[in-house]
Amino acid sequence: EEQKIIIEEKQKEILSSISYAKRLQEAILPPRSLITENLSQSFIMYKPKDIVAGDFYWIEVINKDSLLIAAADCTGHGVPGALVSVVCSNALNRTVKEFGITDPGKILDKTRELVVETFERSENEVKDGMDISLCLLNKKTNAVEWAGANNPLWIVRDSKIIEFKPNKQAIGKVDRPALYETHKVKLQEADNIYIFTDGYADQFGGPNGKKFKYFQLVELMCAISVLPINEQQVKLEKEFEIWKGNLEQVDDVCVIGIKI
Repeated sequence: EEQKIIIEEKQKEILSSISYAKRLQEAILPPRSLITENLSQSFIMYKPKDIVAGDFYWIEVINKDSLLIAAADCTGHGVPGALVSVVCSNALNRTVKEFGITDPGKILDKTRELVVETFERSENEVKDGMDISLCLLNKKTNAVEWAGANNPLWIVRDSKIIEFKPNKQAIGKVDRPALYETHKVKLQEADNIYIFTDGYADQFGGPNGKKFKYFQLVELMCAISVLPINEQQVKLEKEFEIWKGNLEQVDDVCVIGIKI
């Protein structure tokens, strides 16, 4: 009975501590109002696996016409993932605000450099980092510049998907680092842009308890692209819950959709 009381007290302390950490992590996420003000036709589906998350979304307004927006997935989830997310988010902010870089590929190059520099101060080798999909969107010209580290960009046009493949290199310490490539795309009216982490596709569920996988996500994105943007998010969340069923959520989930 005494051990039970001690364990319950410890559990309460840990949960209280992590819940407060969630408030701190939410402070590094951009306010939803900033997103709706600058991207009225957009949604963010954000579902941490635990109280705090390794996934995060990021936005930086460059000027009245241009903004940067990203979906990022840091190593792990829960408390370790959240700590890495603070380092990576800070590196993104420094790259844009301190160094004035706005080209997506060059942002990822500099962010990788800053993340590695931070973790190299440790006496133990730290190989943690992040995967990311990063867009520079010009609302006036409907042009997008994009770069990715392990996470792609999907554009759905006329219910068909156009995929831009990322560099197969995480933001972090790698043996032979290469420069990240910036892709330039001219968007058309009614195009839908989707950037995301791997949590949705990796969720186990369905009748056989298998992964959702990317081919099903492609079909789902093509199907929902004709819907108004707020209905797209509702449909995505509903399909995720149906697939997951009674199984545990396996990873953080972050999906960002933008309708042109």
